[in-house]
This record gives sequence, structure tokens and C-alpha cells, in this order.
Amino acid sequence: MRVLVAVEAVDFRRGIDGLSQVCRTALGEDPFTGAVIVFRNRSRTAVKVLVYDGQGFWLCHKRLSAGKFRWWPSSTDAGAAALQAHELQVLLCGGDPSATQAAPLWRKVGA
Repeated sequence: MRVLVAVEAVDFRRGIDGLSQVCRTALGEDPFTGAVIVFRNRSRTAVKVLVYDGQGFWLCHKRLSAGKFRWWPSSTDAGAAALQAHELQVLLCGGDPSATQAAPLWRKVGA
């Protein structure tokens, strides 16, 4: 599963069609690939997650009742940063995915 986090904030009045357009233009990604794409609002109090499951789009919205999302990726050439699935879970809980101490996803096994 590919997880992409949009670096720049988006207008949260946008729905599925508007965020799909942002995927194509600003991120250079096809929203129909099944990638999980995460957006944030300007005040860093809410995120939206857009994903296509083969039949239609899912659009999830989470707004924190208190506080802000402290961590967000800095500027990249692609407009989005890649995360692992467990890092997305940390991000959605308001944490810092770069501070996780998870085991690597793949490591070479010696012969």
C-alpha cells in the first residue's frame, strides 16, 4: 500500500472531485491507483484521507478536538512525502511518524 502525504495545505471545502484534481495537478499522482493520499488544512487541526478501492472513492475526515497535528513533512520536489502504513497510524493519532522505533519492513536474510 502506498501512502502519500501532501506537503501543502488544501482547502477543506473540496470534496472527492476537488481533491482528486489536486492529486493530478499538484502531486502528479493518479488518484485511481489505490494510493492512500493524506491532506491537511491550513490550521493543522484536521486531515482528509482519499483512497480509491476499485469501486469508488473513500474520503475520511478527522478533526482534532484539541491541539494540532505537530508533525508534517517539509517541502519535497514531488509535492508529497511517502509514509509506511504504521507511520500513517501514528500521524492520524497526532504523533510524529519520524520518531517511531519500528523494525524495518525488509532486511536481507543471511545465507
